[in-house]
Amino acid sequence: MKRFSTFCYAFAVFGGVSAVAAVAADQSVHQKGRVFSVEALKVKTGEAVVFVNDDTVPHNVMSTSAGNEFNLGSVAPGTAMPVKFDKAGSVQVICAIHPRMKMTVTVD
Repeated sequence: MKRFSTFCYAFAVFGGVSAVAAVAADQSVHQKGRVFSVEALKVKTGEAVVFVNDDTVPHNVMSTSAGNEFNLGSVAPGTAMPVKFDKAGSVQVICAIHPRMKMTVTVD
C-alpha cells in the first residue's frame, strides 16, 4: 500500500494534478484542522476510500473493526492513501494520534 501512495504522491507532484485525481473513482475523506471532512460515509463492499492528509501535521488513520482492520501508520501532510473495504458492516475509523478524529464508514 505504501508503494501505491508513493506513486500517487509522485504523480501529483510531477504530473501537475492532485493525488486524489489519480484514484478519482474512489470516494475521498480529507483531514484538515485535525478533523475528518465527514463524520459518516457509505460505500459498497469492495470499494475504496482515499484518505487525504490536507493538514499540516501527520495523522495515523486506522480501524480495528472486524473484517475491515487497517492501520495506515504515520501519514505525512500532502499524502493520499486508499483503503479498500471488503466486508459489509459498520467500520469505526480513528486517528491514533488525535483522539477527537472519529468517523464511521458503512459498508453495504
